[in-house]
Amino acid sequence: MGSLSIPGVEDPDETGLSAPVCRTVTPDGDVLLLVPGDSAAARAAAYAQDDDLTAVMEITDVAPVSVPHRIRGRAWVAGWLTAVRNEQRAEAAMLLAERHPVGELLGIGEALQPHPAPGLHERSAWMMLRLEVGEGAVDDLWGAEPVEPDEFAAASPDPLIAHEAELLQHLHSAHSEQVRGLCALLGDRSAACGVREQAVPVGLDRFGLRVRFTDSDRRSFDARFDFPEPVRDVAELRRAMHVLFDAAAE
Repeated sequence: MGSLSIPGVEDPDETGLSAPVCRTVTPDGDVLLLVPGDSAAARAAAYAQDDDLTAVMEITDVAPVSVPHRIRGRAWVAGWLTAVRNEQRAEAAMLLAERHPVGELLGIGEALQPHPAPGLHERSAWMMLRLEVGEGAVDDLWGAEPVEPDEFAAASPDPLIAHEAELLQHLHSAHSEQVRGLCALLGDRSAACGVREQAVPVGLDRFGLRVRFTDSDRRSFDARFDFPEPVRDVAELRRAMHVLFDAAAE
């Protein structure tokens, strides 16, 4: 989930329909956004032309499983927003389509149509925007940390992101006993697992697995189980999970 706000610009749409429908990051570390053409961000970028337009994008990381308190973390990226123009539009559209090849890009053809001049009422249904990153921050299970633009640009997408939801559901349905058994790896905290049948995997990435346990007072807490080394695909994930399960069973 993501939202885009511009200081001094109000978005009258409270339904969330004016939020970016998809986003991706360029090799240079800029964020490309596809937004409705009548959104506050699109209107502001069209009128600003090449002037600096500060904006903040907030991303909420929501667990793709049905559990209470599904928000796993939040991130903020602040910088300068401009409309993608001229020859850059085809390149941006190709990058967005490559990484979001499904329904979100049904309006990409309209986004490539010429933009009306500022002041005209006709607008395309979609607009591509570029956010040049100035600073960022992340607040998650490990605490709050700033993110520098060069760190943001150098970060690579997690290889499991496209499959995380189905992998978590598979772990919960087919390996629930083994997931519950990971409580044994918590050391002094293992006694706090309590109602262990409520252990639910809520996060998975190349570095490890995040599980939500419920203690004897029915209070939930999350525990992180790191893999011996980052995994690069589902095959390596399968081996890493077996290492965790075997260590918990010893």
